[in-house]
Amino acid sequence: MATVPMVAEEIRAEGVAMVLAIGTATPSNCVYQSDYPDYYFRLTNSDHLTQLKDKFTRMCEKSMIRKRYMYLTEEILKANPNICAYKAPSLDARQDIVVPQVPRLAKEAASKAIKEWGRPKSHITHLIFCTTSGVDMPGADYQLTRLLALSPSVNRFMLYQQGCFAGGTVLRLAKDLAENNSGARVLVVCSEITAVTFRGPSESHLDSLVGQALFGDGAAAVIIGTTAGNASSVERPLFQLVSAAQTIVAESEGAIEGHLREAGLTFHLMKDVPGLISNNIHQCLREAFGALGITDWNSLFWIAHPGGPAILDQLEAKLGLNEDKLRASRHVLREYGNMSSACVLFILDEIRKWSAEEGKCTTGEGLEWGVLFGFGPGLTVETLVLRSVPITNTPMYN
Repeated sequence: MATVPMVAEEIRAEGVAMVLAIGTATPSNCVYQSDYPDYYFRLTNSDHLTQLKDKFTRMCEKSMIRKRYMYLTEEILKANPNICAYKAPSLDARQDIVVPQVPRLAKEAASKAIKEWGRPKSHITHLIFCTTSGVDMPGADYQLTRLLALSPSVNRFMLYQQGCFAGGTVLRLAKDLAENNSGARVLVVCSEITAVTFRGPSESHLDSLVGQALFGDGAAAVIIGTTAGNASSVERPLFQLVSAAQTIVAESEGAIEGHLREAGLTFHLMKDVPGLISNNIHQCLREAFGALGITDWNSLFWIAHPGGPAILDQLEAKLGLNEDKLRASRHVLREYGNMSSACVLFILDEIRKWSAEEGKCTTGEGLEWGVLFGFGPGLTVETLVLRSVPITNTPMYN
């Protein structure tokens, strides 16, 4: 007769969780940062606030962003004037936009990941969906299950209102699911649309202007599973998820907050966020890599959430990183803006593509070990240790 330990052992997977495929998507509407101050102040009927517009223009110039993608178009904003006003009641209008559009954008990214993965979508056993853009019941996880025609028995997990660190959170949860459920294939999706945070400018809330200058829309999807014992011949692992941890930075209460109100989601930056992150990053690295005996941070490939250029600059300076270490993070910030939880998955996608294009020997730009950092409200930090795989095991990318 089978015992409880025997059954528990039977259902656990063998091996370490792996990233098996990645897909990304953005809305078609592209806005260029050089044009954005004029566009933003015109649409919000705020051109008379000349000093504030000058301040916002400087923010955009210093953002290191070239362009962003946004679902909100001029036509949509003109049809919903309360979204353009500062603190006007607008939650219903915002919900009407994000509730259907967040899972639709997610479907685009997930479909690309599933196509690259190469196995039937009926083999997906778990779904983790993450968004800071709206809440609803049944949630975006349910809507995506319907849009993709996944199995009705797929095990779903819905994460709302986590913020920018959650790209690390979903990978940490997917690792646990994949390693503790034999044969599991976990579809992870982060989908963010800034319609929930867009609003007109106000001198009394400059934090909001920072968000208007930085955030963009995007969705990213990955498929996670272990490959020991039950791997498919069509699967090509990209990265091992070796370890994962979450921590709250000491003395950071109130550093980053978001509050959902009738006027939508408002962001508040109350402390020196770049300083708090850079001053605590050594401890996160030591705890993550101590067992591996790694202390040279330039020996790693880096996937750091690009919350803004100041965060990347201070990380680079505090850790003595070579200029090229954060190039993927800077590239995603420049070409897409801050897409909250989806950012680190976009960066992971860039790293593996560049590695193949540049003829590197591994998916981690020729290096064996890497680190993924997510930063967000709390102030919360997610730290993942990654191990790249030989480039010969990966598909070719166009």
